[in-house]
Amino acid sequence: MSAPLLEVRGLTIGATIYPPGERPRDIEIVHGVDFTLEKGKVLGLIGESGAGKSTIGLATMAYGRGGVRITGGEVWVNGRDILQAPPGELRKLRGSEVTYVSQSAAASFNPAKRIMDQVVEAAVRHGRFSRRAAEARAVELFRALGLPEPERIGSRYPHQVSGGQLQRCMTALALCPEPDLVVFDEPTTALDVTTQIDVLMAIKEAIRETGVAALYITHDLAVVAQVSDDIMVLKMGEMVEYGPTEQIITRPREEYTRALVSVRSITHEEKPPAGAPVLKVENITARYRGTGFDVLHDVSVALHPGQTLAVVGESGSGKSTLARVITGLLPPRAGAITFAGRALSPELASRSREDLRELQMIYQMADTAMNPRQTVGTIIGRPLEFYFGLSGEEKRKRVKELLDEIEMGEGFIDRYPAELSGGQKQRVCIARALAARPKLIICDEVTSALDPLVADGILKLLLDLQKREDVAYLFITHDLATVKAIADSIAVMYQGRLVRYGPKSEVLAPPFDDYTDLLLSSVPEMRLGWLEDVIANRRMESAGN
Repeated sequence: MSAPLLEVRGLTIGATIYPPGERPRDIEIVHGVDFTLEKGKVLGLIGESGAGKSTIGLATMAYGRGGVRITGGEVWVNGRDILQAPPGELRKLRGSEVTYVSQSAAASFNPAKRIMDQVVEAAVRHGRFSRRAAEARAVELFRALGLPEPERIGSRYPHQVSGGQLQRCMTALALCPEPDLVVFDEPTTALDVTTQIDVLMAIKEAIRETGVAALYITHDLAVVAQVSDDIMVLKMGEMVEYGPTEQIITRPREEYTRALVSVRSITHEEKPPAGAPVLKVENITARYRGTGFDVLHDVSVALHPGQTLAVVGESGSGKSTLARVITGLLPPRAGAITFAGRALSPELASRSREDLRELQMIYQMADTAMNPRQTVGTIIGRPLEFYFGLSGEEKRKRVKELLDEIEMGEGFIDRYPAELSGGQKQRVCIARALAARPKLIICDEVTSALDPLVADGILKLLLDLQKREDVAYLFITHDLATVKAIADSIAVMYQGRLVRYGPKSEVLAPPFDDYTDLLLSSVPEMRLGWLEDVIANRRMESAGN
């Protein structure tokens, strides 16, 4: 047998941390990891945030990001240990033999340069192709990846294409130099399900047609099961389990792997509406200032106390815009909102303190929603001061009660956000919203930035709090698994319009409109061959049309 394309032996990786008030100290974050990868094969790296997935992926390019250092082991690519290679050889390796696809194409592309210039740059600079040949290959890749107008899309700037299209352009960039290995680092995590399925299909077909080997990094086991031949499960820098994809998803040996496989096991019984609605949105039409077109068209929904209304749809469907209208950040052009039995002013500045208190919001990115210079106690205590005038020991006592409610405890009261995990930060944001004793909380993609096990804990916490506090949730998400787990009613939005609305049991029951059918069929299933079945069905539908 020929030698593997990639062989990692005893890889250890370290970093220096700077604890507040303490001296810097070195820690090890990856502990002696071993694996091999043959040409034409895909290895999935899966685990929660902080497991070391991206760090290991970048190590296959002999690269440590953000002060991370490769401290031991060997990384063999095409028969040589690249950790012993001089800098000049590494510069030749990166972008030619090994390429990288990041999670956020929008943050990776230069907004001032045309897409084609960036896609062919590495292939030309490394001497793999002439400029003309590289552009011809790029067009072939654009076509293979299902991009519109493959001959012309390269002349556009990054902001002139959608997020899913830009992610596929980045895949073309990685494949253009004809590398031996591509590292896909969470390439679909930030995408909605309909766009994700298109990118997944494009990546799988591109891998098959080019014969390139790939590392596919993700925290979504259902996604990685569709593209990988083997899967390595990681936790806190250590390998938990390693084996063929079929064995990992159907017969996992380790408890942690079984937990990943069974994630989203929440069962929530749909509650019928009781009493008057806490929120009524009637015939709302809205547009952003300076534009000549509406982004919401005659939208009407209602939400009752103690219930969860899930608002779903792809990026740009109007979900977050609806939240902005409800919160007063975007006054509507037509329509009205009734909240807790009273008319709600369209302008945030005109709303009463009671309106502000009873309608709270939890944001997607907990990192940017908290002041990094304030302690957890100060962050949660702010609404207690503002709405109820609490101070001193009385305020601290209530903060401790709220920390108990979110299952963190008073030991976190004097910590800063930087000392918390992603899930803990989101729990603090939930406690801050609860501190105001609201009747309604708008949850805007609150679990989409979290790995599945942490997200599952947040969802269970929200449901428990709802039972105790009788608070209503308007839950904005593109994750249909979350919707099935927690919703009582569902509003499906597309291009600013409500295309389907009602109790969960009715919205998720056939017959479906075309868009809802597309959404539901795009949710990855934990079974081998699911992606191939979707590809075959869509090809049949296209042929029939």
